[in-house]
Amino acid sequence: MFINVLKGHSYICIVKYLFLLLPLLIWSCKDQANDADTTETSAQELPTKGKQSLASYADRMVRAKLGIQANEKFELQIYRAQLDADGIEDAVITVNRLDFAMKEAMASPNPAKRAELGFMGNFNYFFFFDGKLDMLSPPIAIPSSPLLPLQVSFENISSAAYKDILIDFRIRNASYKDFYTVSNHTPRRIFQFKNFDGLGTPITEAYHFDYGAGSYGAQKNIFVMEAKLEALPNGADQNTFVPALTPLEKIKYTFFYLESEAKYATKP
Repeated sequence: MFINVLKGHSYICIVKYLFLLLPLLIWSCKDQANDADTTETSAQELPTKGKQSLASYADRMVRAKLGIQANEKFELQIYRAQLDADGIEDAVITVNRLDFAMKEAMASPNPAKRAELGFMGNFNYFFFFDGKLDMLSPPIAIPSSPLLPLQVSFENISSAAYKDILIDFRIRNASYKDFYTVSNHTPRRIFQFKNFDGLGTPITEAYHFDYGAGSYGAQKNIFVMEAKLEALPNGADQNTFVPALTPLEKIKYTFFYLESEAKYATKP
């Protein structure tokens, strides 16, 4: 099991595969995981659940909540930020179960097809750790390709006093971003949009995001800005290649928060 403790930084591990050699790949991935099976914690990490570190507590609870067997290799990452108004640091914990996804694909009637589709399914999860309650939320599944783990960042959107959670995930040759705010100790999704789509095809689209004063309240407006998508290099896998996005200063859409709907909307 891999554990990385991060604060507001993203971390990407690109897994390349050849679905015609899927059985060999599974053993190869297992060998690599065994070689790198380490636990890293920050020297400044505060204890939780008594004297237990957050990393140790998260590992134990994630295994229990997801039914992860002792021999399964999975990736766990911890991102820290203040995520509600209580003034206490919280955390987002992501879990990537690529090893489990590949084993499940091998047991399916058509493993090559599952590989071609990027092993899509519920293999990427995140948990919210409430610093005040000292508790981990139930798992929140994000249907996506486990070939790339979830990427977490933070922005002051709902309030200047605390951060909201932004999570990037991959579905084949497209990438999406979910926006969550924490209310009543629970993450709630308020917005979703594409980062890019059509990678490796003649028709592509790409976007980046900016934020400004809210039209109807304290929550900031979200500006979806156009971007230029890097072309897929020759020989690169469109399911795992992470392209660069070049921002263009052109607003495509403006979304504003509707209190009555508890989510973002835009004018027709």
